[in-house]
Amino acid sequence: MIAARRIVAHLAELLDADLYIRLWNGEQLPLGLEPPTGPGIAVRSPAVFSRLLRRPRFNTLIELYASGDLDIEGGTLLDIAHRRGHMRTKSLLRRLDKKLLAKSLLPFLFTGKKNAAIPPETQAYTGRIETSVEKGRDDKALIHFHYDLSNTFYALFLDPRMVYTCAYFPQWDATIEAAQEAKLDIVCRKLRLQPGEKFLDIGCGWGGLVIHAAQHYGVHAHGVTLSEEQFAFAQQRIADLGLKDKVTIELKDYRHVDAWGTYDRIASVGMFEAVGIDNHHTYFTQMHALLRPRGLYLHHSIARPAKRNMKKFRRQRAEYKALTTYIFPGGELDTIGMSLNGLESHGFEVHDVEALREHYQRTCRIWTERLHDNREAAAAEAGWPKTRLWLLYLAGCSLAFERSAVGIFQTLASKKDKGPSGLPPTRAGLYDS
Repeated sequence: MIAARRIVAHLAELLDADLYIRLWNGEQLPLGLEPPTGPGIAVRSPAVFSRLLRRPRFNTLIELYASGDLDIEGGTLLDIAHRRGHMRTKSLLRRLDKKLLAKSLLPFLFTGKKNAAIPPETQAYTGRIETSVEKGRDDKALIHFHYDLSNTFYALFLDPRMVYTCAYFPQWDATIEAAQEAKLDIVCRKLRLQPGEKFLDIGCGWGGLVIHAAQHYGVHAHGVTLSEEQFAFAQQRIADLGLKDKVTIELKDYRHVDAWGTYDRIASVGMFEAVGIDNHHTYFTQMHALLRPRGLYLHHSIARPAKRNMKKFRRQRAEYKALTTYIFPGGELDTIGMSLNGLESHGFEVHDVEALREHYQRTCRIWTERLHDNREAAAAEAGWPKTRLWLLYLAGCSLAFERSAVGIFQTLASKKDKGPSGLPPTRAGLYDS
């Protein structure tokens, strides 16, 4: 206990954060020079230090948090991040007194096995992940791991339409319900949907976009998904709304949609991140084949900042690896430049690109707050380990967008052909159609 107090006191001198550490005996220690008014981090067992010393990896922290051996009290990761002070992690590591830490941590290193924390059941995806479809990539299994938790779980933090992509805030104080409706509408407006047109939504989720497009723009909408939970929900909602003659959903991989050249408009909203960089050629080739000449395609996806070369870009940091291990197996982000190059090299003409980074930062923050408010119900549905991981994931995404570690872009393109594009002469005309 003395060693733990010594470590926390040293961290408090460096961080001066409005936080606290609660030890396994209930003792609360400030992480700053003043009494804390903010949330804190609970260390439930001395074996937390033992496990971190024996396996000093980011994933060990994740597993300890998922099991509850480490926990956040009085808030979420967002509250911790905004009260931790201004010192960056690299600066903190440089200023740590290594001798003091070594002396203080030594007793934990030799803690007997009988006192060590029992490693929790892993929450990681344990299946094989191939990078390309040619090598046998199983996208259905990857999608199942993330999306088929249960519709009840997702309903605890999503809006009633179950839209699980970046919202579009007309004003920053808009509700998530209003912002998601605005997002569905801006997608339909950018695509200039007209009654009777054939519209395809790749990765249609719970059916929010295809239903909105059919109800408000009179199109014949078709969606595909690999999630059985999403498929069941969307089918039921379409039936309840009496839209079976306007909207169809298939449980199908995008590669197997075979109505080539027949769609007037295609949208891909929050699906491209699951494709994998090695499959971009297959993906863009398929989108081009499905669309009629001068048909419009809306590409909405998250992107990372570019690096000097591809090898450096594809090198994953610990946080990124954790995301693809525990939340999105097989997920891989490109850059906005790669997306535009992919479109142009596969026969598309790019007309408009809109950045939505701050919109997604706010979307993820609202989702975090809603899941945190409903955490007891979430744990009853999916278990505490999964609930804690999702709170960490949603808050981490919000912070990543806030800090410009990632961005998100909506790109409008058409299948290239000779002659006029058919679009209005200004962006105002495009957005207000």
